[in-house]
Amino acid sequence: MLHTCGCAMIGQTAEIAPADRKLYALRDVTGTVESPYLICASIMSKKLAEGIDGLVLDVKTGSGAFMKKEEDAVFLAELMVETGERMGKQVVALITDMDQPLGLLVGNSLEVAEVVDVLRGAGPQDLRELCLELAGWMFLLGGATASVTQGKQTAEQLLRSGKALERFGQMVALQGGDSSVIDHPRRLPQAEHKLDVLSSRSGCVMKIDCEAVGIACVVLGGGREKKEDSVDPSVGLALHKKVGDSVVAGEPLCAIHYNSEARAARAKTLIEASYQIGETPPTKRPLVHRVIGKTGDQN
Repeated sequence: MLHTCGCAMIGQTAEIAPADRKLYALRDVTGTVESPYLICASIMSKKLAEGIDGLVLDVKTGSGAFMKKEEDAVFLAELMVETGERMGKQVVALITDMDQPLGLLVGNSLEVAEVVDVLRGAGPQDLRELCLELAGWMFLLGGATASVTQGKQTAEQLLRSGKALERFGQMVALQGGDSSVIDHPRRLPQAEHKLDVLSSRSGCVMKIDCEAVGIACVVLGGGREKKEDSVDPSVGLALHKKVGDSVVAGEPLCAIHYNSEARAARAKTLIEASYQIGETPPTKRPLVHRVIGKTGDQN
């Protein structure tokens, strides 16, 4: 696939870092899942096993991230960058914001549709911006451009020309997927019902508990509450309001896409609690907090 279209999406296999699965199972029962050293080993073993020359890491921080404190995210990023560099690889880690959902859609099919929108040159501004930033660094580390700025410009050109979307469709087809959904996103699994979550007051969105939003999606069936649970790709959330947006009492904050009334009721409670409405617009957090790479920490 890499020779044919230049990209592939993979998960862990019996051939790629097979020990990692066994180690992770041990971490689960020994209470060491949160160890940054073992997280580093787990992530980097798979990346290095792929035979890479360069690696761009997106390390999240905030309420919806595994590393909720920025200093913890930075520590993990520095570990991974150092590990890659010791193996002779070019590695850059971006510390990016996850204090609210990225983009507007949460859930399997919904997020795929949003990805296609971005590949068409549209989509939510924050998601598009981060994709271009990561692509810019990938072009630089791959030796295709002389700077991140040039890399971002190249990425924008590929979006505008339709070549990025075309390549995505090629990859989907080569991996056995149905690439026709790119032109017909309604062919993706669709939830049977929608429910609006309304604002109880007027004001401005001060904060969204991103972790609670993620849990709400899991409750709907978009993730697994227990290991043996199946995932419903059709369910999820569509955000109408994000941090900094003004809102009027009775206006929709979010739409729940659901197939179970009981699950929707639980998700609605979580979403209502996750939104904090105030009077004064909050200070906008940058999407990229820091960049950590071979030249050191770049604030």
